[in-house]
Formats: sequence, structure tokens, C-alpha cells
Amino acid sequence: MPLSRLFTQPLSFIPLLLPALLLFGQCTHEGPPPRILVFTKTAGYRHTSIPNGVAALRSLCQQNGMLMDSTENSEDFNEKNLCRYAAVVFLNTTGDVLDPAQEVAFERYIQAGGGFVGVHSATDTEYSWGWYGQLVGGYFDGHPAIQDATLHIENHTHEATKHLGDTWQRNDEWYNLRDLNPNLNILLKMDESSYQGGKMGDNHPMSWYHAFDGGRAFYTALGHTEASYVEPAFLKHLLGGLKYAIGGNRRLNYDLCRTAQLPDPTRFVKTVLASELNEPMELDIFPDGQIIFIERRGAIKLFNPNTGLVTIAHKLPVHDGHEDGLMGLALDPHWEQNHWIYLYYSPPGDEPVNYLSRFVFAGDTLDRASEKLLLRVPVQRDECCHAAGCIEFDAEGNLYLSTGDNTNPFASLGYAPIDERPGRSAWDAQKSSANTWDLRGKILRIRPQPDGSYVCPPGNLFVQAPPGPPVGGENGNLYPLDEGKTKAHSSHGPPVGGETVSGLLSSRGASIPPSPPWGGRGGPAKSTSWAAATRSGCLLTAGADCSSGAKLAPMPANPTAPAARLATMK
Repeated sequence: MPLSRLFTQPLSFIPLLLPALLLFGQCTHEGPPPRILVFTKTAGYRHTSIPNGVAALRSLCQQNGMLMDSTENSEDFNEKNLCRYAAVVFLNTTGDVLDPAQEVAFERYIQAGGGFVGVHSATDTEYSWGWYGQLVGGYFDGHPAIQDATLHIENHTHEATKHLGDTWQRNDEWYNLRDLNPNLNILLKMDESSYQGGKMGDNHPMSWYHAFDGGRAFYTALGHTEASYVEPAFLKHLLGGLKYAIGGNRRLNYDLCRTAQLPDPTRFVKTVLASELNEPMELDIFPDGQIIFIERRGAIKLFNPNTGLVTIAHKLPVHDGHEDGLMGLALDPHWEQNHWIYLYYSPPGDEPVNYLSRFVFAGDTLDRASEKLLLRVPVQRDECCHAAGCIEFDAEGNLYLSTGDNTNPFASLGYAPIDERPGRSAWDAQKSSANTWDLRGKILRIRPQPDGSYVCPPGNLFVQAPPGPPVGGENGNLYPLDEGKTKAHSSHGPPVGGETVSGLLSSRGASIPPSPPWGGRGGPAKSTSWAAATRSGCLLTAGADCSSGAKLAPMPANPTAPAARLATMK
């Protein structure tokens, strides 16, 4: 169309045309020179060679028709900014340098076809971000003193190594590495016989490249010293890796991203339903939109969305010391038909125990007389802290309960709380979270029954006894031989006489003598009366008894593990 005719047309099309042109130009690398982003943020050790590296990369870009930006601002890791770049260089970064939203943006950048170059301490970065560890190729695992060493060239055709001979002698800080990605294409390896301090043996890579998650990644462990960035052979090595990461400078395709884009936080509006609460623990939502929630000291409260008011439906008496109290709440999956709710709480009194109970909750009232006790979980109340009790149902009607373990961890000098000395049971988790016969420190799974009992769904530990006791193990557990017998054998060590068997909690009020050491290893931490444990033909787990409403399976003829109807998940 002649220009004269073009400008005689109505101009109303121009506002429509401009956004289309802008959209087409977004994230397009083809045509203009490739642009790279050099990132130098550190949250740990900071290399004095960083300014030298930035200057060297800028010079390489100028000499090779590329553009470059540098930054230490992690906020530049957003989708709008990153799509301008053909490659991103992590130059001697250290520590945790990106927040979760920035990590998502960078994952999407690589998945859209972006390039990555890691230099030296890029492997000393983002240890808790597994995706990054696979991208960079491994993690730093220490280094000896800076010294001369010999590198073997494993690939003579790659842009980063084709200028080198079979070996390369140079001075640098030589990293030991761990958690290497098995899919790396190795370019350089260390000759550990040429220096002191290598810990990886014959397979000690120092530079590599690989395609990863839609993008291209190059890494070199070289580049600690300031002198590296005026060394011609190293600069050619670095330039070759950069060219590989840039690839064909193709347009990024965000349609290929697997990592979901985070929503704009400004889209969300926070509405406070209730404030000035006293240790709120759990909540659930009724079908009509009302919210029921609990506080640790026993208050059961309702929020009415129509009025915006919070009312106290019931004040359940609880023991609220030692961080115990009213801890768990869940509506029955069929609440509209049965009006049942489940509470996990610590009843008042001298007995150290928690209850998992079912109640009728109709209208806005808890019927205390309707309580059905499903499960008793004995606890210790000699020392504080760390209770738990979250309740959730799955789609199949199974109830999950996290019980927590309030064994005191503060007197163990940072180690696991294991203390077999007399009077130190409250500091010994061998009796509880470390003991599969104990309900504390576990995630429990049961299927409640209409009569207030429960059964174990398939897959629970100890639902069925294994065929026989383990042999040759080193776990120190004792396994009963036959119902009614008073002796048990360990998987290692001599048989134990009398009427004790380890692995069971003591029944309430029973004495718990420490076990004798065997072979210097120390035997089972606690023991209990076998006769008490098998009372009424039931195998008692965690102090439950057959009169509590928890229907336990009868003792098997050849028990090698508890067959109780409640057990922990595998």
C-alpha cells in the first residue's frame, strides 16, 4: 500500500497494532545481539576477584558482539526482566541468593530455553534448592590451599576446550565437589596426583556442560583468583562456555515451562475473621460456611460469616500445662448426617494421657455426654515440651492423627535425646518416637467405626504379624515367642528371663528398670511386664486397655510384632 494511502486510512487501528508489535518483540533474541546478565550476589564468602570477573566478561562481550548487564539485585530475577537475556552467569555467587518467587522465575527462564553459566563458587550457592543443584551440576565440598595443578582435557571439540592441549597446568583454588548430576558432559578433570588435597580420586571433574530442563548449562570450577581473569587460556575457556549457553540465541518459549507461574500477590485480599485469639490450633468449615476452631486452653469457637461474630460454643476442661490441651479438631466426613466431630485433647487430672474422642456437635452445642473414646495416648508430664495433635480425614474416611513427642530435647547438647540414666526417662526418646510400639511421635491412621471403635486400613504397620523374628540384626529389640510365655529373645544378645519384654510401654504405674548393656552397645531402653501387656488376651500398645473402647486384635499364636488395631503408617 502506498504511504499516501496508508496515512489516509482511519487511525483507529494504531492502538490495536502497537500492543501486538510489543507482544511480538517480547522475549525475542533472534536478530539483535545476544545479551547476558552477570549475577554476583553473595550471601556467604565474597571473592575479591568478582570485579575482575565482571570486567573480563564485559570485555569478552564487547569483543564478540554481545551485550551485557551485571547485577547484585535478586529482584532482577523476574519473568519480565529475565526474558531479555540469552544467558545468565552466576559469577562467584555464594549462599542463598534468591527467594522462592525468584527461584520460580529462574526455573521458568531455563525451561523456556534460556542459558546458564556457573563460575567457581556458583556451586557454593543455593544448597536447599535441588533444581539449582542439578542445573549447576553439583555442590562445593571443600578445597585445599591455592596451588599449581594439572587438568586433563576430556573433550577437544567443545568451544570451551578446543584451544587446549591434552593437559593444562595452572594455579587456582581446586574444588572438591559432591552430589554431581550423572548426566554431565565432562570437559576438564583434575589430576589429583599433581597437587595436595584432592578427595575425589580419578573421577574429579572441574568443568562440564549439559542440556537441562529445556535450557543449556555450562560450569567451570576455575576462576577463584584475580589472575584468572587476565589469563588468555581461561578467558577462552569462559567465552566458549558462554557461547554454548547462548546457543542459537533463539526466542524463549514460555509455553514449554513446567514450573507454574506464581500468582501476583496483589491479587489477594486478606480478610481478618477473628483476632486476639488465645493460641488457636485447628479449624474446620461446616457446609453452611460457619467456621469452627479451637484454642489450646479448651475453647471451642464458632465464626458466623453472615454476622461476622465469634462465639464460644463450649469450654472443654483440659490439662493445659506442658503445652498440652485441646490440640486437634476435625469434622466427620458425613457430619450433615451424623453431627460428629473429633477432638484430640488432654483431660484434666493426674493421669498423663491424651484422648482422641468423638462427640456430637449439633447446632452450636457440644454434647459432652456423647463422648466416645477411640484412643488413649499416654504421655509424660515430668518435663516440657512439644505437643501435637492435628487431625485430618482422607477421601476414603481414614482418620490421621499426628501425636508429637514431648520428650525434652534441650539437655542433649544438640544430639538426639537419648538418655538411659535413672530418672532421665523424660529426656529419652527411645521409649517414644524411636519406638514403633509407642504412639508418640507418630502419624497414626485409623478408620473410625459407627460404634465408636476403629479398624486399621491396609498398609498400617503391625496390622499383620510378619512371619518370624529378624535374625542377625543390630536393633536390640525383643520379640515374644508364644502367647503366655514369659521369655523373649533379642535379635542380638542373650535371651532375657523373667516376665519382661522390651519394645512395649510399661503399663500405668509399672516400674521401668533400664535394660542391661549387651556387648557394649546398650540394650533396649525400657521394658514392661509381659503378663500385664497380654492381659485379657489383648496385646496392649502404648498403654491402651481393652476396656477403653479401642478394640484391639487378639494376641496371635506366634506374635513377632504387635497386632493392635492401631499402628503407625509405614
